[in-house]
Amino acid sequence: MNLYLAPMEDVTDPAFRMLCKRYGADRVYTEFVNADALVRDIASTTRKLTIHDEERPVAIQIYGRDPESMADAARIVETAKPDFIDINFGCPVKKVAGKGAGAGLLRDVPKMLEITRAVVNAVHTPVTAKTRLGWDDNSLYLEDGTPFIVDLAERLQDCGIQELAIHGRTRSQMYRGDADWTLIGAVKNNPRMHIPIIGNGDVCTPERAKECFEKYGVDAIMIGRATFGAPWLFAEMKKGIGVTGDGLPVTDIPTTMEEKVAVLKEHVLASIQWCGNDERKGIVHSRRHFAASPVFKGLADFKQTRIALLRAETVEEVFGIMDEIVDKWGR
Repeated sequence: MNLYLAPMEDVTDPAFRMLCKRYGADRVYTEFVNADALVRDIASTTRKLTIHDEERPVAIQIYGRDPESMADAARIVETAKPDFIDINFGCPVKKVAGKGAGAGLLRDVPKMLEITRAVVNAVHTPVTAKTRLGWDDNSLYLEDGTPFIVDLAERLQDCGIQELAIHGRTRSQMYRGDADWTLIGAVKNNPRMHIPIIGNGDVCTPERAKECFEKYGVDAIMIGRATFGAPWLFAEMKKGIGVTGDGLPVTDIPTTMEEKVAVLKEHVLASIQWCGNDERKGIVHSRRHFAASPVFKGLADFKQTRIALLRAETVEEVFGIMDEIVDKWGR
């Protein structure tokens, strides 16, 4: 029952990955790496190849629309020595999918398969992939009634990928509506599939994680947005499903607001370090975690404090407001 941290742009940098690893993530993924930018040696892109032994196993995810540049990028990525090279066939945002990469390749399966074969043949590192159920509701099933994703999964397997992660939404859904795990389960239960299948989408609680493992039989669950401001979620889920993993004592799971705020403070400092010790930049970079953290959800009369927290630009300001929150609403 493995739990993975999903690849997320501007989120899964080393600072956040290391925290998630500490709290039980069995595998972490980097941010999306643009293949063309990597081949052109763009500094901000090559920086994303930074990984640490402490966070292993780690996957570096690449995206692009050209088989040759994707193969070249995979060779470059391999020099960073990740445990896996993951291909992004699932990103739905316009700047990626709209240009024929990410989930955009769901409309051009032959090219998706060509890219997959090119990457697999270019490297010795295990290659995995992440995709969605289809482009839209009209493409969920083939003419013979076979689910599109069941057919696609077989074809990707035939190209040589060693694992497949599936987000239970179409590209058109973006992140709206409910993830459809029945189609993920259909892939996992297809007798012709022999590679591990990773399910992704709407797993936010230990109860839901346990249900997805038991009902759909997936080999792992990938958790994305639910981890914002809550890297300890992996430990909570493992406790909930009866697996602590790597000897993680349940006593190490932060339970009080004060303990959780301490982890958020640690993340702020790590983000500042990752951003070249630029205090303001590191704080801005970690703000999405303040905004989404369950620690601050549901607090009465919190609006003005929330605004102040998201406007703070120094460690002294941020930590001071966090301490005030704990004094007023926590402990």
